[in-house]
Amino acid sequence: MGIVAHTDPGVLVVLAQDGVGGLQVKHTGDEGRSQWVDVKPVPGALVINVGDLLQMMSNDEYKSVEHRVVMNTQEEASVSIALFFNPRKRGDSNFYGPLPELVSPENAAKYRNFTIPEFLETFSRELASKVLLEHFKV
Repeated sequence: MGIVAHTDPGVLVVLAQDGVGGLQVKHTGDEGRSQWVDVKPVPGALVINVGDLLQMMSNDEYKSVEHRVVMNTQEEASVSIALFFNPRKRGDSNFYGPLPELVSPENAAKYRNFTIPEFLETFSRELASKVLLEHFKV
């Protein structure tokens, strides 16, 4: 039991953890090695995960976090509540991609524009972590 390593596809996820825990995030150190780190529950605190769509809209200013949930060894069940923030239409435009304010000659767009239906269709085919981002890279 648990949830395999993944990133969240949308904009943000707000997570309320219980005291049992089980959430881990992948941390890459300065030497380039990755390791899984426990996210210890803090009473009354919320965990905010940046999703792939926010990473693309921010032109990599914010990074989606690879995470997983591992089964605990305690007798009691772990319960978490997640609230997903996902967009629909963006003003008069149906297109998403890097926000124009975050693109410049010094900081070129790292992702192409796309529609939400294209994004969702790609997400349904490409569930592996970070593959979704690669699909939309320039």
